[in-house]
Amino acid sequence: MPIAFSTWMALLNNFSIEAAAFTGREIGILQSLREVPGFLAFTAVFLLWYIHEQRFAVVSLFLLGFGVFITGFFPSVLGLYITTVIMSIGFHYFETINQSLTLQWISKDHAAEFMGKALSIKAIAAIISFGGVWLSIDYFQLDYRYVYALFGGLTLIAVIYMALRYPLFPAREIQQKKLVLKKRYWLFYWLTFLSGARRQIFVVFAGFLMVEKFGYSAGQVALLLLINHFFNMLFAKKIGAWIGRVGDRKALTIEYIGLIIVFASYAVVETAWVAATLYVVDHLFFAFAIAIKTYFQKIADPKDMASSAGVSFTINHIAAVVLPVLLGLVWLVSPSAVFYLGAVIALLSLISSQLIPSLPVPERPVRLPAAEVKAPV
Repeated sequence: MPIAFSTWMALLNNFSIEAAAFTGREIGILQSLREVPGFLAFTAVFLLWYIHEQRFAVVSLFLLGFGVFITGFFPSVLGLYITTVIMSIGFHYFETINQSLTLQWISKDHAAEFMGKALSIKAIAAIISFGGVWLSIDYFQLDYRYVYALFGGLTLIAVIYMALRYPLFPAREIQQKKLVLKKRYWLFYWLTFLSGARRQIFVVFAGFLMVEKFGYSAGQVALLLLINHFFNMLFAKKIGAWIGRVGDRKALTIEYIGLIIVFASYAVVETAWVAATLYVVDHLFFAFAIAIKTYFQKIADPKDMASSAGVSFTINHIAAVVLPVLLGLVWLVSPSAVFYLGAVIALLSLISSQLIPSLPVPERPVRLPAAEVKAPV
């Protein structure tokens, strides 16, 4: 997944501006279109009636690789919109199934550390991609279309190998093939929604700030993302293990306090290297989001993992569908206002995270007196 998606991310801002003359308006529309498949991720549970969950993940990866492969051949506003949607369908279905299978296959005691280890492995693949993009653009002067095709093609080759090489692993629990929405999961849903809103401001506008305000080239953006993933490679597993030791609430508290500072700083930054530092720190906090998933694993019925993964991705993308377009218009008037909103979202997340119990269990999913005595609903 990171081989294809990291390439797409590294090239997007420069490719969209240079090849299709994007402004904040067009990039906002594109990012909203990209998130529509994430909003529809709940439909994954219905497709599980017809396709094995693991095979579904492989098919999704193939679609992601194909979408990236063809992106460079359509250097126009409409072309970028269409190829983005194709790529995004594969990406979001894969991430939905990936979360579901991880929470099913990995024990609660080891889930946080495993997710950190998985982030480290993803980071290695992303580093290879970003390094390759940097060399391709800055040293070999390759056209965008060939860089997209190279890394999209590598993804397709890897997917075909996986499909032929690995057997279907048995499911530990037969998953419900219907939508599951439960009252006792409400805090997980709310934190997921806020996480989606915050993520959009980083993904869409922090990178756009680097290019539009500070004039970063495609190679420099790729190098910056390479640094981000280098830190993930070194520290994500340790962060996951640390979350497993200190608990979900403490981990999220530290994340959200840090994000309030980062977003407020984005709003006033005037120096390129300071902005780059904020970008790296911001990305490092993504590893702390493991705590939301492990919190859910502790309070959820094992049979709900597949359905809840789709539902959570849909909730995560409610803000993602709306915010990029609206904030793209705000950006034209005041880029700082976009980042101040991010700080407000981080503050709401901080307050909400304090409702997570020290020891979450299905019988006590929230730190409220009523939640302590009520049975699961």
